[in-house]
Amino acid sequence: MFLKGKTALVTGSTSGIGLAYAKALAAEGANLVINGFGDAVAIETERAALEATSGGRAIYSGHDLTKVAEIEAMMAQAADALGGVDILINNAGIQHVAPVEQFPIDKWDLIIALNLNAAFHTTRLAVPHMKGKKWGRIIQTASAHSLVASPFKSAYVTAKHGIAGFTKTIALELATFGVTANCISPGYVWTPLVEKQIPDTMAARNLTRDQVINDVLLDSQPTKQFVTPEQVAALALFLCRDEASQITGANLSVDGGWTAE
Repeated sequence: MFLKGKTALVTGSTSGIGLAYAKALAAEGANLVINGFGDAVAIETERAALEATSGGRAIYSGHDLTKVAEIEAMMAQAADALGGVDILINNAGIQHVAPVEQFPIDKWDLIIALNLNAAFHTTRLAVPHMKGKKWGRIIQTASAHSLVASPFKSAYVTAKHGIAGFTKTIALELATFGVTANCISPGYVWTPLVEKQIPDTMAARNLTRDQVINDVLLDSQPTKQFVTPEQVAALALFLCRDEASQITGANLSVDGGWTAE
């Protein structure tokens, strides 16, 4: 358990990729702060399971990451309970699909706040502890959309391109402090986020559900397979190892060959 004694905070970790990250980190002994929304009983079940796996502690933060004050409260909670964040994984995200001229302003603001601004705020608050420890890992769940674009996803593509640039910048700033910063850019992973965008894509493109899955989603991935959350989590876990200490400022694709084309 090479992460024994270290604390990881994973945003958006009550399901999907985020929960897979938390499980992988717990299996290596990390203390966890999980964050997100969902059924309270289900979240408590997952939290308890993480503690049983790690032999350490796992706490739940239900803070709303679209609000700066709540992000600050979450980071203070992590520091008070577990001594500070050694591994920060910014994973929380939301999606909306619509033509740009019809894109709701409130949806634009929400996507930028959660997918981009929240990562800035968690990072700025985590970095002092990491610098003090001379060790840290900052990992962003970016997306293939941090490298390429798709129609009808203006806010999401903008946020993910922003995350990629932000990560490069902080990697340079932290390069002499033992802290790495990297993006993992998955293609389509079968998660609630992907499943929820199917009806909007059906409406935007006038397609059936099967057509969206096969002709829009998997059309982008030469392997014709969805990425699994566990595959993404395995890469994040490697980035936490000492062997990955010289990987920083990278944007690592896990996308079935999507961005190779």
